[in-house]
Amino acid sequence: PSDPGNFAVWEKVHDRVRDGEMPPKKKERPEKKEMARFLAALKGPLLEADRADALQLGRVRGRRLTRVEYEHTVHDLLGVDLPLVDRLPADENESGFETVADYQQLSHFHLDKYLAAADAALDEALGRATRGDRTFRKFYGPKELTSNRGGGNYRGPEARGGKVITWPVRIQFFGRMPATRVPASGWYRITLKNLRAINPGKDGTVWGSLQSGGGLSADPVLHYIASVEGTAKARDHVHEAWIQEGHLLVFKPTESGNRIAPSGAGGGNVSFKGRDLARQGFAGLEFDGIELRRIHPNATRAELQKKLLPGVAFKDGKPVIANPRRELDRLVKAFASRAFRRPVTDAQAAPYQALAAETFAETGKLPEALRTGYRAILCSPRFLTFVEAPGKLDDHALATRLSYLFWDSMPDWTLRDLANRGELRKPEVFRQQVDRLLDDDRARRFIASFTDQWLNLKEIDFTSPDRRYRDFDPIVQDSMVQETRAFLAELIREDLGITNLVKSDFVMLNTRLKEFYRLADAGVVPGKGMQRVPVSGKGRSGLLTHGSILKVTADGAVTSPVVRGVWVAERILGMHIPPPPPNIPAVEPDIRGATSIRDQLDKHRSDSSCAACHAKIDPAGFALESFDPIGLWRTKYGNSRSSASVDPSGVTPDGEPFANFWQWREIYHRRPAVLAEAFTKQFLAYATGAPVRFSDREAIESILAAVKQEGYGLRSIIHAAVASDIFQYK
Repeated sequence: PSDPGNFAVWEKVHDRVRDGEMPPKKKERPEKKEMARFLAALKGPLLEADRADALQLGRVRGRRLTRVEYEHTVHDLLGVDLPLVDRLPADENESGFETVADYQQLSHFHLDKYLAAADAALDEALGRATRGDRTFRKFYGPKELTSNRGGGNYRGPEARGGKVITWPVRIQFFGRMPATRVPASGWYRITLKNLRAINPGKDGTVWGSLQSGGGLSADPVLHYIASVEGTAKARDHVHEAWIQEGHLLVFKPTESGNRIAPSGAGGGNVSFKGRDLARQGFAGLEFDGIELRRIHPNATRAELQKKLLPGVAFKDGKPVIANPRRELDRLVKAFASRAFRRPVTDAQAAPYQALAAETFAETGKLPEALRTGYRAILCSPRFLTFVEAPGKLDDHALATRLSYLFWDSMPDWTLRDLANRGELRKPEVFRQQVDRLLDDDRARRFIASFTDQWLNLKEIDFTSPDRRYRDFDPIVQDSMVQETRAFLAELIREDLGITNLVKSDFVMLNTRLKEFYRLADAGVVPGKGMQRVPVSGKGRSGLLTHGSILKVTADGAVTSPVVRGVWVAERILGMHIPPPPPNIPAVEPDIRGATSIRDQLDKHRSDSSCAACHAKIDPAGFALESFDPIGLWRTKYGNSRSSASVDPSGVTPDGEPFANFWQWREIYHRRPAVLAEAFTKQFLAYATGAPVRFSDREAIESILAAVKQEGYGLRSIIHAAVASDIFQYK
């Protein structure tokens, strides 16, 4: 076991014997006592070897910032709001998490991209600090937003009765408003003034999508900004978005669930002349106009100046400094301390101070000198990577690990101060800080990043549903992702038990999802957005009924019990599913319907090399066959009388039979320890940047024992996990 090449093999042997998979069931098996002696004899050397490796090198190897963490950190350091994620190479996520160090790269290509991103951010920061902010604020009414020409308005909204009205017209770019083309790239606050629904449906709403883009066939890509829920009561709707220079706004009601309004003109144009679509019963959205305002959501100009030049006064956009050369050294060292997330020594700051001093000697300009020093700091390994020595993390490394877990960014002043005073490790202080970080608005970053990676929601856009699924639209997809994030946030906020992952007494819904899921009796309040709604008995609840999850585990046209089964086994039940042998072909659903997927899998399992894994994969996969590729309930694989019926029955790996999804769900609802162990391992892999290893298993058992009395509440699990040696050691 001490040989790294052999360790994984012996660990696999240990686990398969422990789980009763070896020797094979048809072979002669040793007595239980003999098995126990074998496992005990093997466990000791495995623990010794794994602990020695972790002690020498740390359980987490060299980890760097993900591109999302990089963006948030630069934003917090400089006070800028320039999008940086798309300027950087995509992060590897072979393990499921982008934070895992073993799959991260830091090549010359990466460094070139980091350098370019740093240049862009510094240009923005110093430009705002010295030259000021660009301001833009304008209101557009019906005259500007609708261009009526001889009865045709060329795909723009209708102007009627002093209002702007947009309809569910099935023409590309309908609802575009050329007057709203923005003069410069930046963040804008978009206010739809006094928006209300025309002819709302039974749920009291009309939904619309707000997007930005070129709005032309030569520039067809639209960027989703928000789903807008209009009700009969007029009110302002406010949204914030980054809009590229020259892009315009496109706003119209969803086509799904609404009667499609007639275009009334040829050639791809629209005419409302001689029509009154409201009287004809068409659903629409009307509003007084749109206000566009340029904003800087991360920091005002004064706040940005304090971040760049703390302790320096400004006059007419220029720093007022009596001794620029001496201040230069102070400012560079202070910036390095913030960027490196710990105090820096004079020797550590000296190279950056020297670079800045050289530029100052050449130009005599403090901003240019600071730019040189700050640029070098932002490309330093001390900034790009997590500086952690093997063994117990020091207070600054612990503060850093906490802040990047919950905020995707560097420690704030409170965490740095506690680390400087050596007080962060005090149990009551540490717990208070975990609660403070979780309760802060910035914890939404954690909810989004962890949920999207753990549950693979980042691939929600990878497939488009088949055209026969007409109820699906961008608003539904956006709502599905919100549903899952809001559900996890609620579990953590209220410290609700882990079994809520598979079955709960509430769901998170808005009116669009209520309609889409066909939940006529759900008490959803129109206009309130995503909200907690109580449910009881057999019905949609728990993660596995979320459309987001059911969509990412399908290909848009058909479902596969294998794909969904692997997803549930690994991400919810904590099972390890190895890749299939290279000589075994994948099981693909027969879209002709000649052979059922169950028949194909029965044949597949007859191969001894496939049987063991499919015993873990197939049960959950079969149970979830009751949901189609977009997450709707079904009993058949099609709409015709001859369509094959869904058979969601099966047997769990330990031999418990179930007839349908609801019974499968009840089985695992009675197994909170299984769900809690799986969640804890997923959380710690994300939080530390390393998967749970053999020598972590005793610590995992301690975490679970500590939270059992609380019903394995998710917030309790998080508290116990971050207090464990797994989190607090490299």
